[in-house]
Amino acid sequence: MPIAPDTKDWTWVLERRCDECGVDASAIPLDAIPGTLRAMAPLWAEVLRRPDVRQRPDEGTWSPLEYACHVRDVLRLYDHRLHLMLTEDGPHYPNWDQDEAAVQERYGEQDPATVAREIDEATEAVATAFGAVAPDQWGRTGFRSDGAAFTVDTFARYFLHDPLHHLHDVGAALPALPAHPDPQRPE
Repeated sequence: MPIAPDTKDWTWVLERRCDECGVDASAIPLDAIPGTLRAMAPLWAEVLRRPDVRQRPDEGTWSPLEYACHVRDVLRLYDHRLHLMLTEDGPHYPNWDQDEAAVQERYGEQDPATVAREIDEATEAVATAFGAVAPDQWGRTGFRSDGAAFTVDTFARYFLHDPLHHLHDVGAALPALPAHPDPQRPE
């Protein structure tokens, strides 16, 4: 049985804590995003060393390897989209079908050690890019293919939730998440 496509609109993670993984993206200070990403990469490397890395827990759920490939591709995609937001006015992103990518790129057949290296590289690239965002750039906008609007601020938080949530999906521990000192005012 093929994986059922995820059609949820996950933008709600910008407004409240995720009940599934516990991440409250709105509470993470923007200056902590690069470090949080960097703390996540070694956890994916651990996942990719598991002996059952290719095994799906059930027919309708990705294996840890497939999740890791997805995370690698999300890191790369969001690095590209961040670049667009910082260099173009109000870019619109083409749709990216994560389920189609998993099939076309044969996620379940990729080499786990290679994927771990690629996650490290992609993490460093996007963490560096977020670390270089100037204070006056956090309000720049971009638009998803379904019309959802993001500022660099909300884009960063929405993005950060994804690889952290997928660590939860594969049963891995999350890195320690910094919280904004004033929970009433995320930035």
